Amino acid sequence: MSNQLLKALCAGIIACSLPAGAMAAVTVIGSGSAQLCFQAADTGRSLREGLLYCNDALVGALTKDDRAATFINRGVIELNLMKVSAAQDDFNAGLAINADLGEGYVDRGATLIAQKKFADAILDINKGLSLGAKEPHIAYYDRAVAEEGLGNLKAAYDDYRQALVVQPDFTRASDELKRFKIVEKPSGA
Repeated sequence: MSNQLLKALCAGIIACSLPAGAMAAVTVIGSGSAQLCFQAADTGRSLREGLLYCNDALVGALTKDDRAATFINRGVIELNLMKVSAAQDDFNAGLAINADLGEGYVDRGATLIAQKKFADAILDINKGLSLGAKEPHIAYYDRAVAEEGLGNLKAAYDDYRQALVVQPDFTRASDELKRFKIVEKPSGA
């Protein structure tokens, strides 16, 4: 793309009105409240009921890994309910228990995007990717949103495209790419 310049067609979307991004749940194996919490976080359905399952699971006996995952999953639900501060607290709690959960960093990055702390979001998302986040297309999408918030349009474009390389049917990324237009760089510029 050395002879081309990326230019965003914002169509009324400006950095301060960017979506919070996408979130990824952490799998909990078995049955019970922690599993039902995971299902709500993973599907985005029955969020208020899912939040009750998460709360119930967290007062019960859980393995260290399931406790960390349940905090992350409750954070995903809270972020979907626009409870950004509570979500961030839960992502922090889950990562304090298990700092190897890539999804926790990606999801915490989404809370930072919601707070318009785009540079910090990118750091967390990069950490999540380096830890092997299980849904990297979500990480690339969120990082694209953060890059766009910083005005780094080429980096945003590249990350939206990478999200589609990883998950070709990820419509959120393909929808965002429709706002971009590649134009030839004028000669001599």
